Amino acid sequence: MLASALPVGFDASAQPVQAGRCRLFIGVRSEPFFADAEGALHGFEWTGQDAFAGKDVQCIALEVPDDMLGPEPVIHLWATVSVRRDGVLVQVDRGGHPTINPFINPEYAKDAYNAGNPADDVATYLTQWSKILQGNGYPPAEASAAAATVLPDVLRYDHGRPAAYPNGRGLTDDVFSARMAFLTNGKVTSGGVPPHDDLLPEFPYLGPPHR
Repeated sequence: MLASALPVGFDASAQPVQAGRCRLFIGVRSEPFFADAEGALHGFEWTGQDAFAGKDVQCIALEVPDDMLGPEPVIHLWATVSVRRDGVLVQVDRGGHPTINPFINPEYAKDAYNAGNPADDVATYLTQWSKILQGNGYPPAEASAAAATVLPDVLRYDHGRPAAYPNGRGLTDDVFSARMAFLTNGKVTSGGVPPHDDLLPEFPYLGPPHR
């Protein structure tokens, strides 16, 4: 356990907590994700409007030295979100690669995906996603190979290499454009908006909240 009884901040007052060589922060911060969501939903006609500009997010940031990640050079990461329902924690969201479930799965499949586990992803989604990618211009063999790069939905991080998506993910990485290129077999390569300019040089790196 890194920390216990850690206060959670719901405004700009939250401060990082040191736990040995690790640091932990839980509190409201400026949303770092950037994307022209309207453009993506309307035939990639970019509006130049960042749907996440000026927004805040409840941030959980954990900083861990690479040498504490174990002897293997590559680790696999994903996150889950659970809510308490009738006294039981129920998983309602999960992911490793950014913007996978929102853009690939149809509406009726999103909840089941969020409740799932990466261990089941290849068996459950490889064939389905390959067909979706074929409909977006991929030849069959290339569609399967492309789907396999994000299945299972865990983010690989080789800590012997710089962190830049898809080797981990930096806060200024244009993961939205990467997902658009993935979905269109390289036909769309730009998301039309730049990274946010309020990132901090020190932990927790996300800018202060807007309100």
